[in-house]
Amino acid sequence: MKKQIIREQMLILRNQVDGQSYDRLSLKAQKRLIAAPGFQQAGTLALYSPIRHEVATDQLFSSALTAGKQIYYPRVCGDNLEFCRVFSGDDLVAGAFGVAEPIGEATIAVADLDLVVVPGVAFSYDGFRLGYGRGFYDRQLAGRPATTIAAGLCFDFQLVSQLPIEEHDQQLDYVVTETKSIPCRT
Repeated sequence: MKKQIIREQMLILRNQVDGQSYDRLSLKAQKRLIAAPGFQQAGTLALYSPIRHEVATDQLFSSALTAGKQIYYPRVCGDNLEFCRVFSGDDLVAGAFGVAEPIGEATIAVADLDLVVVPGVAFSYDGFRLGYGRGFYDRQLAGRPATTIAAGLCFDFQLVSQLPIEEHDQQLDYVVTETKSIPCRT
């Protein structure tokens, strides 16, 4: 199946989740990631600002802040993302594509992050993801060191057995949902 067809089908499914279910499932997925060793051991992590019913990240932010972790969010800079430090929700404003982005200037290279939490439209069990088609995360994750863990965060229904893979697509280390954490790389 082509990427665009999968993308369209998944976005329809994701948009059909009612508010109460969205909150409940998002909280479960976040709690599962918070309990994971990759989150627990991370001193620096990148989160995302959810759009279009992507799994929420507010609990991840709160837990990381309470634990004294350094938190970064992506900001679109041309064809790339740059990750800027965020200290509170007030450090985020509407940016490119209507996504909340950081206003700060303190940036960090992906190679210096311990954990990158990655959104997506669909995820495969072997750790590949389908985003909105612009390749921002794939470009950032390319060439990352083994010390930088990339974890996809999604709902169970976003998991598919296989995705069409192109040369530039980057494999994640884990995919986390409300019911499972799937290791994807050995």
